[in-house]
Amino acid sequence: MELETYLHYLHFDTEKVSPPDWQVDWEDAPLPYKLYRGLSEIPLTADMPLTLERRGEYLKPGLEEVGHFLWYVYGLTQYSQSALYEGKAQSVRRFVPSGGALYPNELYVYIKLEEAPEGIYHYDVAHHRLILVREGNYDFYLSRSLENGFGIADCFCTVFVSTVFWKNFYKYNNFSYRLQGLDAGVVIGQSLEVASRMGFSSQVCYQFLDRAINHLLGLSDQDESVYAVVPLSIKQLNDCLDADYHREEASLANELCREIPPLKHVTYNRSKRVIDYPMLRKINEASLIETTESFVKIRKDNSPRHIFGTEMILLPFTESFSYDFASICRKRHSPDIDFMMGKVSQTQLSTLLKETLSFSYQNDLDETDGNIETRISLYGSFYNVEGVPDGAYSYDNNTHTLRKINQGDHRGFFQNGLTMPNVNLYQVPLCLHVVGERNHLREEWGYRGYRIQQMEAGILVQRLLLVSCALGMGGHPLLGFDVNHCDELYRIDSKGKTCLIQIPVGPYRPRAWLKGSLHS
Repeated sequence: MELETYLHYLHFDTEKVSPPDWQVDWEDAPLPYKLYRGLSEIPLTADMPLTLERRGEYLKPGLEEVGHFLWYVYGLTQYSQSALYEGKAQSVRRFVPSGGALYPNELYVYIKLEEAPEGIYHYDVAHHRLILVREGNYDFYLSRSLENGFGIADCFCTVFVSTVFWKNFYKYNNFSYRLQGLDAGVVIGQSLEVASRMGFSSQVCYQFLDRAINHLLGLSDQDESVYAVVPLSIKQLNDCLDADYHREEASLANELCREIPPLKHVTYNRSKRVIDYPMLRKINEASLIETTESFVKIRKDNSPRHIFGTEMILLPFTESFSYDFASICRKRHSPDIDFMMGKVSQTQLSTLLKETLSFSYQNDLDETDGNIETRISLYGSFYNVEGVPDGAYSYDNNTHTLRKINQGDHRGFFQNGLTMPNVNLYQVPLCLHVVGERNHLREEWGYRGYRIQQMEAGILVQRLLLVSCALGMGGHPLLGFDVNHCDELYRIDSKGKTCLIQIPVGPYRPRAWLKGSLHS
């Protein structure tokens, strides 16, 4: 299958993306986390704060703060057991959602702290500890692998978000590639939220020399690859960058790889038989950046944006919205059969939309102030919302308005479009869609553009879920929906836009389950 065809099927015709006779070998499933054998380990404190507070401005973070950061981003937080028709479902939760609760991502950190040897560590989620993968200072190596070096020398910690292909390929086959980008995105989104709450400055690097970074971490491009790099600092990282910086010469991935020896560590994933995934390897290979000359930064676009819909509803402006982040992390889950219809106030909807889109984050994609809405937007179909007639709308964050596109109750339309009807959308007042470019940013970043788009969508999804929970509602991200029909409903199919993910949001009843926290 050609990559163009693969990406089209992956988004618009998902039944064709995987073999029709695909069967999941549940007995040979991999672990949801990676385990290293025979390496030095550093235990992290299990005494987690019940609320996250900003540290003092001039206080240097230590190993304890790094442990808190990692746990709130991707640690094992809760064990739960739910009753099903055929028995019981047991799971170990984290604060971020994941397709099928398979968690295909892994976290690595490059830390420079007084309490631990400088070097590259793997975050061992199963035991909440750091595993030393490669010791040493790699500031110079990393600065040549990233755009402008991204102030690596000023960072006490640099986070690498990787994807282990097999961890969800075993269930979803070739469709797993779409999930992997979104899953990485929600992890990045949670990283940005936690860093902000703890008083750390952060950046997100989507463009880097993949082979050089993977080589540094000891990863095989055939099995696992880094999708994003997130430097953390107690200084403002954007103040450490020189806008007029130009490299004296380009860095090449293969040349950097020769500067440090390869790693051959032993890992364990439980699966006895790993099936090949040629399409994932092929598109990952096509997405790699081999030289810093291939880095692309898009200039700020001042042209007027496309406006969909003419009838406009001005939403009420509310005061700054705040909530106990740690408490909401513990409370948040993805309702499915638990949704129940309830009235949503216009103030709730206004706060949800404004708080979800009114944020910026520093990245290496463009010359804007980090506004995600330059590439991603929100649409929604609303029912039983105070002061908002039932219908499909686009949201304009600049004017804080809804623009009506299609009037009416569309709950049956969305329900019929589900490939797996595990959510009763007749009980959901808000059905939101993250919308992006139909060409998946291919013109700007080639095949890498697809996963960049999915990661940015994931960042927005995580923020939407947290705000929904803080407003007393729940959200359930869905990929099993009819993208083509949704694009037609919003009249964006002819405008070069498409729906990337569907998130039903609304009130829900308490779930019947047993659950316990996994921290002291």
